[in-house]
Amino acid sequence: MTDLKHALLGQALRSDRLGETLLPKRIALPVFASDPLSSVAYAPGEVLLVLSIAGVSAYHFSPWIAVAVVVLMFTVVASYRQNVHAYPSGGGDYEVANTNLGPRAGLTVASALLVDYVLTVAVSIASGIENLGSAVPFVVQHKVACAVAVIILLTLMNLRGVKESGKLFAIPTYVFVGGVFIMIAWGAFRGLVLGDTMRAPTAEFHIKAEHQGLAGFALVFLLLRAFSSGCAALTGVEAISNGVPAFRKPKSKNAATTLAAMGLLAVTMFCGIIVLAMVTKVRMAENPATDLIHHGVAVGSGYVQNPVISQVGEAVFGKGSFLFIVLAAATALVLFLAANTAYNGFPLLGSILAQDRYLPRQLHTRGDRLAFSNGIVLLAGAASMLVIIYGADSTRLIQLYIVGVFVSFTLSQIGMVRHWNRHLATETDRNTRRHWDCHLATGTDQAKRRRWNRHLATGADQAKRRHMVRSRAINAFGAFFTGLVLVVVLVTKFTHGAWVALLGMMIFYATMTAIRRHYDRVAEELVAPEGPTDDSVRPSRVHSVVLVSKIHRPALRALAYAKLLRSDTLEALTVNVDPAETKALRAEWERRGIDVPLKVLDSPYREITRPVIEYVKGLRKESPRDAVSVIIPEYVVGHWYEHLLHNQSALRLKGRLLFTPGVMVTSVPYQLESSEAAKLRARKRQDWSAPGAVRRGPAERPKEHSGEGR
Repeated sequence: MTDLKHALLGQALRSDRLGETLLPKRIALPVFASDPLSSVAYAPGEVLLVLSIAGVSAYHFSPWIAVAVVVLMFTVVASYRQNVHAYPSGGGDYEVANTNLGPRAGLTVASALLVDYVLTVAVSIASGIENLGSAVPFVVQHKVACAVAVIILLTLMNLRGVKESGKLFAIPTYVFVGGVFIMIAWGAFRGLVLGDTMRAPTAEFHIKAEHQGLAGFALVFLLLRAFSSGCAALTGVEAISNGVPAFRKPKSKNAATTLAAMGLLAVTMFCGIIVLAMVTKVRMAENPATDLIHHGVAVGSGYVQNPVISQVGEAVFGKGSFLFIVLAAATALVLFLAANTAYNGFPLLGSILAQDRYLPRQLHTRGDRLAFSNGIVLLAGAASMLVIIYGADSTRLIQLYIVGVFVSFTLSQIGMVRHWNRHLATETDRNTRRHWDCHLATGTDQAKRRRWNRHLATGADQAKRRHMVRSRAINAFGAFFTGLVLVVVLVTKFTHGAWVALLGMMIFYATMTAIRRHYDRVAEELVAPEGPTDDSVRPSRVHSVVLVSKIHRPALRALAYAKLLRSDTLEALTVNVDPAETKALRAEWERRGIDVPLKVLDSPYREITRPVIEYVKGLRKESPRDAVSVIIPEYVVGHWYEHLLHNQSALRLKGRLLFTPGVMVTSVPYQLESSEAAKLRARKRQDWSAPGAVRRGPAERPKEHSGEGR
């Protein structure tokens, strides 16, 4: 099993090599920004799908929706650049909200982010499977199985470590970005310079509007819903803020630069695809089988509606051309890799939450490859479950999307406003103290203090305050804008599936609250008091009990070990399940002359665990100040499947005895020939007895700590 693990994940890395896993900007961009960059493959389509409800005439609103999304993107990017400088430790939105708004707000943000990361994996994988399925029918026919297989593959890649997975993901991400920019540039050249007429494959289609002639509130609601769908382009922006510790030094500066580059690329790609979709007359419908009309007839259920980026690529490059194939392949691949944003964000956030005792402590530790392995596996399991439940249908999954990310956006920016308010108040108090000190000073000292105060007021302090005021204004506008979008998303998407995301957030919140309450209760109970307690008082006597079923090597080793303990009383204990075997055990015990009394417990119902538990409890009841030491001989086997054949009774006994006060349980292992320890001993003996072996004295011979013969 160990060899297989190393073959899949690579050799374990030492803790002091953590610095080697840190990311340069060129690798950090595809690792942390693949989600917002790849969302341009489906975000424009989501806008057109919603607008199609009012027919083709509503498409002319799409550029204005794109402008609103661009303004929102720049606002969020500018806001998060303040975050990464102010909080470079990697807590991101959770740390900002927790520090400035309190634990409840921090836990709300953490719940939202965890849900959003799981949905990022599910939506990205499902969308990638659908894009790939347009070229490979087998994938469409087995989309759920293929989606789960891709999740498993991504999980293995991430378990190898952040830097290695980043290198693997960098090439397709950059190919996708380059392909989209070439498509935009070539499309602009053909349209503006050559004057070519580019037509999408659906340009001749008509859309059967579900609601004709929308006006007033209905139209506003439709536009708001289209805008909320287009906001899918912003998902994953917060991942860079959460992943600052993974950057090379200077961490904050590199993270802010990567964030700006990601925002500029995503905005340009999103706007370019929207414009080309309008020029090439792309047609999309929520229900294409009935709402898309070609030559007066509905296209029917056999029609496959290709994504907007695919239709635009076909119009610009030509169907079957080399660049079209490269773009289609890169799009499908980058949608799979977009899940990598969550694979880096979820485990890191889980580690921080585990450190704060809101999640199990196992999520805080790094695995063999210095990645947070437990968090990666947990994310993969949750995403696989969602993919199975929703049949890997991106249209259904995307309705659950966006809510969580805008909850974290809004609370984070409100927290940053309070952060700057607190720092500005501190700066004001410091300046006030300086003025007061100057007022108290006299003579030459007073003149020096006035000059020094003027220098401070007009120099670095004033520049610092201006920077704080500017940052506060950016975060305040970001909080207002993202809060407004959150309301829009909740109103327009609640009945379409957003309620599921809210339910998931509530479940995470309740679970983490319960975990924290448990850890706090345990910590309070385990704290060591100053004075003497029952735990520190020495027991009056120790009564040792060795469990035996028959006389064999493990039992003899356990008896020898028990004698070394020099307990006040020592006895062997067996359960009479089979009278013939018990009789044979008694006879063998007497024949060997074992000087430990053998106690036999009757078990009319052929149980083993219950009689032992009752007997031990009886010993404790007779002498409450005595400690009872239960010694259990166990086999150590070499293969995982052999564990199923041994030690089940011992496991049950240990599990039950753990809940009995004043009882200590000791396992005495006996290594079978298939175990690693036995193989090592045999190898040493073979080396010792080999012809030509150097004979060493007794003091030089290797010691075997097996306990045999004691």
